[in-house]
Amino acid sequence: MQSRRARLDRAQTERHSLLIMTTNDTTKTGPLRGKTALVTGASGGIGRATALALAQRGARVAVHYFSRPDAADVVVREIADAGGEAAPFGADVKDAAAVRALVADVERTLGPVDVLVNNAGDLLERRTLLQMTDARWHETIDLNLTSVFLCAQAVAPGMISRRSGVIVNMSSLAAHNGGGPGSFAYAAAKAGVIALTKAIAKELAPHGVRVNCVSPGLIGDTQFHARFTPQEAFDAAIKTIPIGRAGTPADVANAIAFLCGDESAFLVGETIEINGGMLMR
Repeated sequence: MQSRRARLDRAQTERHSLLIMTTNDTTKTGPLRGKTALVTGASGGIGRATALALAQRGARVAVHYFSRPDAADVVVREIADAGGEAAPFGADVKDAAAVRALVADVERTLGPVDVLVNNAGDLLERRTLLQMTDARWHETIDLNLTSVFLCAQAVAPGMISRRSGVIVNMSSLAAHNGGGPGSFAYAAAKAGVIALTKAIAKELAPHGVRVNCVSPGLIGDTQFHARFTPQEAFDAAIKTIPIGRAGTPADVANAIAFLCGDESAFLVGETIEINGGMLMR
């Protein structure tokens, strides 16, 4: 009987063959032309918007997914239909060996990773301090913080050898205010992402690799709030935003794309708050 990993590898190979061949050969003229970008958690929401934004700017995009291969295929098709190049890649970013295999697969298919966007993450479920289990705590931290470390560690050697590269990490407003009810583990992980960003930015900047972070606030059109935030609570939160609306995945993706390009060449170790004025620091 084939292992789960073998079945996944075969399925990915079949999708790569199908989708890469449909890619439009239009010459790239964007600021990221010739670059390969790996976006984790790119099958929907902010990840999808980021994959589209980077492709629009000329990057070849590795569309990572964990449990939604069909949704990742849709994103790849959107990019191909717009004249870009992309392929789907499945992996558990909580697992070090799986992450190393992911990066190797991306590099075989699309080329060396020039841009890494650590977008994968999730609240998983709301649990108070007294309800939290050891297993759920570790799963939340691993998904939202350890995965950032693992993915950055996997792409860093290549970036260092080329003396060029960009890593953008995903934090959250919850890192600053502790999050909503039952999200303390998620908030702690996202606060850790900000500190991790600064720490590895110091290590990698001398090698030509820039590391920065984005911290979204209330963002609509995502599975996150569809699953975890009642509509009345979401609407009430909008009233606290000075700009008068919730953000969109594109609002976040555009900031990420800025950090991936040369326009942000002197930004290192920074966290950009994307919340419409909900939190000003």
